[in-house]
Amino acid sequence: MFAVLKTGGKQYKVQAGDVLRVEKLDAVAGDKIQFNDILMVGTTVGAPLVAGAAVQAEVIDQIKGEKTIHYVKRRRKHSSQRTKGHRQHLTLVRVTEVLEKGADKSGVKAATGTVAARRAAHEAPGAKPAAAEKPKRAAKAASAQE
Repeated sequence: MFAVLKTGGKQYKVQAGDVLRVEKLDAVAGDKIQFNDILMVGTTVGAPLVAGAAVQAEVIDQIKGEKTIHYVKRRRKHSSQRTKGHRQHLTLVRVTEVLEKGADKSGVKAATGTVAARRAAHEAPGAKPAAAEKPKRAAKAASAQE
């Protein structure tokens, strides 16, 4: 059975045993993760997602993609050029199981990207808001007025 899942802004058609290179996820090698954004399982098409469906996978490694070179040359009298390189951070995962139902009861950690993980940690109940602190100059001026 196959499934179409969505992660990192891309869609992947997978089945058990497939190895994928997806955008970087917040997991370490050996972790079991679960993709919950499933667009299609077998012949069941979601609107937009299939309720209760999931794909479970095991993280193999955190890797970098191949290097892409961006070269810019300005013409005429400017005589300037610039080269920039970039290597995308990727996560290598092996799909272990495709679940049509019962994804919420599996107890496996949901796959989240690093941006989502940072946002969740920032909005955690124990986190102090950074904007609440006044700069030293403002605090000094407030104490001088009192």
